[in-house]
Amino acid sequence: MPTSRTAPADHPGHDDFIRVRGARENNLRDVDVDVPRDRIVAFTGVSGSGKSSLAFGTVFAEAQRRFLESVAPYARRLIAQGSTPHVDSITGLPPAVALQQRRGAPSARSTVGTLTTLSNSMRMLFSRAGTYPDGADRLESDSFSPNTVAGACPRCHGLGTAHEVTEASAVHDDSLSIRDGAITAWPGAWQGKNLRDVTAGLGYDIERPWRELSREDRDWLLFTEEQPVVEVHPKRDRVAKPYKGRFWSARQFVLHTLADSQSESQRNKVLRFVESGPCGLCHGTGLTRAALAVTVGGHSIAGLNGLPLTDLADVLRPIAAITDASAATSKASSGERSSVAVAIASDLLTRVEVLTGLGLGYLALDRSTPTLSPGETQRLRTATQLRSGLFGVVYVLDEPSAGLHPADAESLMEVLEDLRASGNSVFVVEHDMSIVRRADWIVDVGPGAGAGGGTVLYSGPVDGLASVEASVTRRYLVAGSGSRVSRTVRTPVGTLALRGVSRHNLQDIDVDLPLGVLTAVTGVSGSGKSSLVGGVLPSAALESSIVDRVVVVDQKAIGRTPRSNLATYTGLFDAVRAAFAATPEARSRGWTAGRFSFNVAGGRCEVCQGEGSVSVELLFLPGSWAPCPECHGTRYTASTLEVLWQGASIADVLAMTVDEAAPFLAPLPIAARGLETLREVGLGYLRLGQPAPELSGGEAQRIKLATELQRARTGHTLYLLDEPTTGLHPADVELLAAQLGRLTDAGNTVVVVEHAMDVVAGADHVIDMGPAGGDAGGQVVAVGTPREVAASTTSRTAPYLREQLGM
Repeated sequence: MPTSRTAPADHPGHDDFIRVRGARENNLRDVDVDVPRDRIVAFTGVSGSGKSSLAFGTVFAEAQRRFLESVAPYARRLIAQGSTPHVDSITGLPPAVALQQRRGAPSARSTVGTLTTLSNSMRMLFSRAGTYPDGADRLESDSFSPNTVAGACPRCHGLGTAHEVTEASAVHDDSLSIRDGAITAWPGAWQGKNLRDVTAGLGYDIERPWRELSREDRDWLLFTEEQPVVEVHPKRDRVAKPYKGRFWSARQFVLHTLADSQSESQRNKVLRFVESGPCGLCHGTGLTRAALAVTVGGHSIAGLNGLPLTDLADVLRPIAAITDASAATSKASSGERSSVAVAIASDLLTRVEVLTGLGLGYLALDRSTPTLSPGETQRLRTATQLRSGLFGVVYVLDEPSAGLHPADAESLMEVLEDLRASGNSVFVVEHDMSIVRRADWIVDVGPGAGAGGGTVLYSGPVDGLASVEASVTRRYLVAGSGSRVSRTVRTPVGTLALRGVSRHNLQDIDVDLPLGVLTAVTGVSGSGKSSLVGGVLPSAALESSIVDRVVVVDQKAIGRTPRSNLATYTGLFDAVRAAFAATPEARSRGWTAGRFSFNVAGGRCEVCQGEGSVSVELLFLPGSWAPCPECHGTRYTASTLEVLWQGASIADVLAMTVDEAAPFLAPLPIAARGLETLREVGLGYLRLGQPAPELSGGEAQRIKLATELQRARTGHTLYLLDEPTTGLHPADVELLAAQLGRLTDAGNTVVVVEHAMDVVAGADHVIDMGPAGGDAGGQVVAVGTPREVAASTTSRTAPYLREQLGM
């Protein structure tokens, strides 16, 4: 299989290569490969072929390891570290930065501004160059952050949401007396009786209906901050002695429980007695009134943080354009016309324009990070790196085009080219052929996935891959060589009519969703696709009673711990454990299927509790995970592993890939059916015991889809999928598209949010959203068959769809 070792004249010289020798990470087969520096290099191959193992697991991991060796041992404890890669040698390796699609749940306080560090500059702009009210002292930059003591609103503590106790929330039945429980927010049992006795001791009538008490008395009982202490004489218990009782108003009791109770159930209980909403003191901004009084360009910092980035750029541009000649001194009193203001605004504007150039102009700085897609998050981090000014670095990116409309992918490529022009190397693990075609170099790994991959088929200029017959990638690389749609478009069996839809940026739109067909919802990032499909359709469909069932197949993890894996989630492991329990050896020992579970005591290794690895804590060095010294990573006791089924132990089965397990588990119908559907959605390379946290969002989504496919259904179900092709090679996309067609042919309705034009071209119906993102989106731009939408003159999707259809 050919591998280019000689660089052409327009590529780096002989000494400008990173040379990898003997790479054996994961499924890599003792790989030798030379990759040029200072170029854009695309790593391609089917899902599971080993391209990420080469780019991230080997090249980046070794660069990181070398850097950390230069760091003091104590400081190393503070840095997250990976494992040492399995490779003989790597030469010519510069420092590396990895930009991966992070999984997990970021803090709710994390925003676009904090992720990009733009918030730091914004706070400095307001602190040093803002317009202050007359007589106000200049505030430090921390005072403009809701995440600091100086800047946080004293009422909501910077969250922007306040819990208010009102009479309506604290008293649910005003016909009751205090003795009969009128103040619902007070605790029950002895505590409630105590408060009623204290109230009586204070001279309040606890026998009259609540509505008959004076307004003054009601307000004091519900909202007072006072806590008088009176002597209580229990009347119902003759043995009990008098005691001193302290009064708590309803508001005090509820807020105290929310702030100090260690019991989550108690906190949830009192939440029934509060009204939650934007904090009345800071109007939901989380900031102090002093910070909100400072303005730049006529806006408070909360106002600017809430603007789309395109509008923020418009506010900054006049300040940045002030010439040095007209700028005042750098004194704080000179405000927006100071040289400080010009410098900070200019830097902010440059960085914001990078983000808008990446198609993220619809985002605002105060947009919460957990609401971003993985693709949006990675683009934000890529833009941040572009402004870092680093030189001679290898940037390793994980599918930077994920979640991008083809129009936005063009802007992304310009950013990657800027990184290269700054003297850096850009390595991208990529499936989008429009990105791959514009790379300088390609490393194609394969030919298959898992054990069928792990070999570098080609490393050289992009056009040279056309001669490598073993490559699955090559037939998709030539522009226009993808699949052509020739099948008959399905006829809808009905329509789900949505009228006056408003959600996020969807404003009073009408949508007709055809039933019994495959519909693709398209549009640029932020156009409203996910708001429509994920936010509106599920409830609207159920309320209409037109469909029997709604299934949302999202990209959320199938489990949060390593104990959840592919085999357990799909249910096929139950059949495997039952097969082991039915062997003569297991029956003679009296073992049931539970013996072969790594989640319960008995058959599992008790040293690692069935996890297969243990945490190792080292003094002055970072903690790490290592294979369990007792079970060596198998998860089970030695006696459990003595039981064999068809010559394999239970640990051997978990170590198999889906492709390897399919023929082995063929005698088990339930397991065989599950494995076949997993292969049909392109997941044959995954191990049965692959821990859930190691799976990407796209892989988790396809596992859920496979689980649905193996269920016997009679149709009339609405399936909603959000970008199911994420992380898929074009060859795997064809497999997935076939399964979506299978679901549709069974009488179901399938709706996919999708950017892959080959999937869109194969749909029966297309709904194109736009015309742009954010406030400039939220409208239906074009609807109809793929060819009808491709003919649209206003749709940004149309040109790419025409190319796919060969129109």
